[in-house]
Amino acid sequence: MTIILSAALAALTIFFAVEIRRSLRRSSRSVALINKFLSDRDSQSLIDAIYEYALDDRRLKKIVEKYGADREDFARLHEKLMVWGDFRKYNRYVPITSFFYAGALNYLLEHKNDDAKSLTQKMMNYFNI
Repeated sequence: MTIILSAALAALTIFFAVEIRRSLRRSSRSVALINKFLSDRDSQSLIDAIYEYALDDRRLKKIVEKYGADREDFARLHEKLMVWGDFRKYNRYVPITSFFYAGALNYLLEHKNDDAKSLTQKMMNYFNI
């Protein structure tokens, strides 16, 4: 019984460490992109960096594949989010940060044909802005 409980505790500890590492990586990458592209918000290399991160992350990759999203979808969504969400609050910048969270990205790709205002409002509510 002790061996089973020890193994379960070890598995939970490893899972926790992996998820914390993923969260810290996501946060640092998001903030780095915000700082780098805050003055050049319409850069194609920003969209490329966001799309590449989405393909590298195991959760985001599943969402991208589910909706068959490509760089053009990311670019169109970014343009829509820029209309109403072009401001920074702490380390959140809606047109960039929205692509780094699974729930937000899923909503964006599912509702990619919605108008800019409703998408931005949903993302602002998602991030409590």
